[in-house]
Amino acid sequence: MEFISGIKRKDTVTISEILENGAGNTVELTGAVHTIRDMSEFAFVVLRRYDGVVQCVFEEGKVNFDIKSLREGATVKVNGEVNLEDRAPNGFEIRLKNITVLSQPAKDSTMPIPISKWKLSTSLETKMALRPVALRNIRERAKFKIQEGIVRGFRDYMFRQNFTEIRTPKIVAGNAEGGANVFKLEYFGKKAFLAQSPQFYKQTMVGVYDRVFEVGPVFRAEKHNTTRHLNEYTGLDFEMGYIDSFYDIMEMEQSMLDYTFEFLNTEYAKELKTLGVTLPNAKKIPTVRFDEAKKLVSEKYDRKIKNPYDLEPEEEILIGQYFKEEFDSDFVFVTHYPSKKRPFYAMDDPEDTKFTLSFDLLFKGMEITTGGQRIHSYEDQVTKMQERGMDIEDFTHFLMIHKHGMPPHGGLGIGLERLTMRLLDETNVRETSLFPRDVSRLEP
Repeated sequence: MEFISGIKRKDTVTISEILENGAGNTVELTGAVHTIRDMSEFAFVVLRRYDGVVQCVFEEGKVNFDIKSLREGATVKVNGEVNLEDRAPNGFEIRLKNITVLSQPAKDSTMPIPISKWKLSTSLETKMALRPVALRNIRERAKFKIQEGIVRGFRDYMFRQNFTEIRTPKIVAGNAEGGANVFKLEYFGKKAFLAQSPQFYKQTMVGVYDRVFEVGPVFRAEKHNTTRHLNEYTGLDFEMGYIDSFYDIMEMEQSMLDYTFEFLNTEYAKELKTLGVTLPNAKKIPTVRFDEAKKLVSEKYDRKIKNPYDLEPEEEILIGQYFKEEFDSDFVFVTHYPSKKRPFYAMDDPEDTKFTLSFDLLFKGMEITTGGQRIHSYEDQVTKMQERGMDIEDFTHFLMIHKHGMPPHGGLGIGLERLTMRLLDETNVRETSLFPRDVSRLEP
């Protein structure tokens, strides 16, 4: 009888262990052959590992192996002596004594794109079509390690602020955001949708835990084909009860972003350096009313206000430019959006019900967050729904939370891919989605 009782220590080492133990040691490690630079009498074999790349030196006569048989993409286990070398990645190289091939690529296959190049000089379409291979590029990998760090920072901060992590259904019976941009499903003979947001469930769980958050997929059937839209993206959502005003939500986001950027600087310094990224300052974020923001950019940049009820992408860019020029801030909260452009659960401003106690956060001229205070009164929620011609019978389960008592509450949703896109100064949100889904892409 055999029993599993823990992870067994392997003989192979990590990059950090090599750095800790220094030169002169003989080590064994595994990895994929990232590239081979054959210099006739010797060759550099660069291995790609989860923790970085390692340069190995193959010298003729010192290794019982035919270097010509080794190909990019092969996975290997190597044995050799650690030698300090400032020009090598991480400041060391492995002088090989032995190579064991664990697997080889398919016969006669060639790498479709040069993933070992520092930067993939290929079109976005090529990178997307060859995504499983393109992601092996060192800079491509760094993007998504940083994205991992954003999620880690967000989640860690939420726990520190006494939020409870929840997981909400993505197959739903109702349409939380309104409108027609939903993916419809046939669900055992019933009509269903892919969730546009976890909104109803977030609010429901405030009545259970007071403060909740979720990291999960969001689906929008928008027929946009722009550099900023995806049909499936990752939402960083939170909802909090017992708020004094919707400013509590903005303060929570500002503090979370500041914490997350510090976390990235500490834990993901290598990836930030690889991509040449300097993180923005989020210690103070200015706020401006929606109507005031429109006037400011209209006057400064001589742009006529075309749509009084929403911000056009060009206006967002100009608002971002204005606050960068005037306050040296990459961020700005735009508050008090018109009620007619916000969902039915958004609380109207009691001082002027044409506007809501809501906001967007713009980062370098792009909306990355939408949030605000929600209606907590049953009577107020029903009244607003009826004024919009909605059938309250369709929202029985949602209204149950109001009917049986809810604290003043609010929350927000952050688009992870857009936030990453802006942090890395990418020009297309598809660059910061592992496997993007847009109007024309359903694979790979």
